[in-house]
Amino acid sequence: MSADYRSSRVARVIEAMTANHIDALLVTSLPNIRYLTGFSGSSALLLVTPGELVLLTDFRYETQVRDEVGDFATVLIDGVSLWSTLWHTLLRMPRVVVIGFESGHIIHRDFERFLEEDQGARWQWRPQSEIVETLRASKDEGEIAFIEEAARVATLALHDTLSRVRVGLTEQQVAGILEHALRDHGSESFPFESIVASGPRSALPHARAGRRVISDGDFLLLDFGAVVGGYCSDITRTVVMGKADDLQKEIYTIVRNANELAISRVSAGISGRAADQIARDYIISHGYGDDFGHSLGHGIGLEIHEAPRLAKTADGLLPLDTVVTIEPGIYRADWGGVRIEDDVLLNADGCRVLTDFTHDLLELSA
Repeated sequence: MSADYRSSRVARVIEAMTANHIDALLVTSLPNIRYLTGFSGSSALLLVTPGELVLLTDFRYETQVRDEVGDFATVLIDGVSLWSTLWHTLLRMPRVVVIGFESGHIIHRDFERFLEEDQGARWQWRPQSEIVETLRASKDEGEIAFIEEAARVATLALHDTLSRVRVGLTEQQVAGILEHALRDHGSESFPFESIVASGPRSALPHARAGRRVISDGDFLLLDFGAVVGGYCSDITRTVVMGKADDLQKEIYTIVRNANELAISRVSAGISGRAADQIARDYIISHGYGDDFGHSLGHGIGLEIHEAPRLAKTADGLLPLDTVVTIEPGIYRADWGGVRIEDDVLLNADGCRVLTDFTHDLLELSA
């Protein structure tokens, strides 16, 4: 990771701290810690102050943290308790009195630590909401490159998987083929449990791959992603095993057109609500509004779901250089469903699609 990116990110956090009248910010969200420092371990606390950045982790990551963070932050390795080390660190910072904490990421037991340790009322703890997450919504060049590569890996894996899918396989077997292909093409992990749903189960937006045997005439919906450099992609395609019938073609065409209409009109500066409405109005106008129950999309980055949101309730404006999903769908219980999802970058030129895979309805040989 570029030290320039990290320095700029931390500087913006400190600006937000000043605006919120806090002396320090305790960061406990691991994705936020990675965003600010580059550290990708599973155990860490980060204390941000105007004068010092202190990263605490345990002995398992002693080598890793040196490699990933270097001298960008003061690194403290603890063999017993990160929290005890945090208290000792704060005691040597007499000017740090008002401390913000990430209210969306502190569990109750950890919040109790504040009360238990601070019997002398040395510090004032103030909840803070999405200081770092707000910054993460706009991506820098390095982040965009990672997401674009993750999208490339995902589409390569999809090509490989569809070439091997056939009637008679189970959803779980297809998921295995897909996830093997993702690894083969360079995915570091899976950003979420891959969704493989066939026939009537394709009407379940978040179906888990099951033991159902794929049959001729089924819709087959695949929703999955890749991870490169810690950054996620998220893509969905729906195909038909064998020949599509008229209703399958009709609903697929509506979803495809809703996807492409949204991609042509969504841009930085409009609200998440307005973005959602583009696709929703189109689907409503064709009589399937009640069958599009989820939002149009969400931001992606270090997490598979992050700011901003493209939803009926999202009044916030979409920032420049954000990467979001466009994923309209129509789902009919006991029949099946269609979703077409792409990852797009909202830049100064409009909307750039990162998931390079056809929108045509693929009819796979049965």
